[in-house]
Amino acid sequence: MKPNRNIGIMYAIALLQGMVFYGPITTLYRQAVGVSIFQITVIESISLIVCLLLELPWGIIADKIGYKNTMIFCCALYFLSKIVFWRADRFAAFLLERIMLSVVVAGMSGVDISILYLSSEEGKSQRIFGVYNNLQMAGLLFASLVYSVFVRENYRFAGFLTVVSYGIAALLSAGLVEVKSTSGMQEIHLKGLLAIVRSTVQNKRLLLFLLGVALLNEAHQTITVFLNQLQYVKCGLSDAEIGYIFIGVTISGMIGIFSERLTRRLGIGLLTAILYGMAVTACIILAAVSSAWLSVVAVGLLRISFSLFQPLQMDLQNEQVITQNRATELSVNSLLIDCVGVGTNLIYGKLADVNLSAALFTGAAFCLIGYLCVWASRFVRMKK
Repeated sequence: MKPNRNIGIMYAIALLQGMVFYGPITTLYRQAVGVSIFQITVIESISLIVCLLLELPWGIIADKIGYKNTMIFCCALYFLSKIVFWRADRFAAFLLERIMLSVVVAGMSGVDISILYLSSEEGKSQRIFGVYNNLQMAGLLFASLVYSVFVRENYRFAGFLTVVSYGIAALLSAGLVEVKSTSGMQEIHLKGLLAIVRSTVQNKRLLLFLLGVALLNEAHQTITVFLNQLQYVKCGLSDAEIGYIFIGVTISGMIGIFSERLTRRLGIGLLTAILYGMAVTACIILAAVSSAWLSVVAVGLLRISFSLFQPLQMDLQNEQVITQNRATELSVNSLLIDCVGVGTNLIYGKLADVNLSAALFTGAAFCLIGYLCVWASRFVRMKK
């Protein structure tokens, strides 16, 4: 019998790790101790490189030591990284925190959703993924409200509250039950890893699907986290108004819980077309208008499309795993998606420096290409 209690524990961990109380002022937090914007971007770039380098090794390690042990280690390191961030007072300390975070992100990549997938009843995983993603957003929403109402300018206290929530999450991870079967499993060495990478690269159906997923994911990430603020400023919104919009957009993203229900009613093909169409429309609106309210609606629309598609694409990725080394295969998928992200981020950033609308129109084009890739993948025979 599958250990369904894992689902409850993973839900709680998602909620607690969503509680980043300094989320609304993460840049200001660093600036308050003298870290410049350029130094912040250097930290982020180094972090992404470390994450890419560790993605595959972590997948192998997770399949070897088990998903429970991997989660315990990652949650503990996550907790320690928040302590470092809380007490950080110079560039080197914030860089250390980000490197620790990269180790965690690479380690948990594929492991958390594997635990949920293997712990769920057949046909229920997409709904579970939707709840899991929503709880992360609910934690962020709660933390943002606490910051806005109670914490405000006390940045260090916001860091301390984040340490507490991540400490509780680390303790809860010890209650997980191992779900990874080791019977018949092959030890993964370099030759085995190369075989998995080769199998993935040769799987045209999967490659097209991952490219389509990556283009939507990165459009959502870049526009709703970075470019949206430039758009809001262009529309004349104040910092306070931007803060309230952040809360509202976060709430709109919780609609992802209905992903499984909509998939059953509309079917995968129609729902995918609608969600990518929403993303394309949102990017075009943002590029074409200077209206504050239309911009807010468009950002919300982009967040909703991503939130509804995320549980579906997680479910579809898991269905295409063909070996017992699930974490390794999913890590290869994540590596490919992240590589696409590195390229698109450079394109968005370069265009935004010249003309914001050009970057947003490019987002619309990438989302359209992404849909065509996902649509085309349905007509390629699935590799077994």
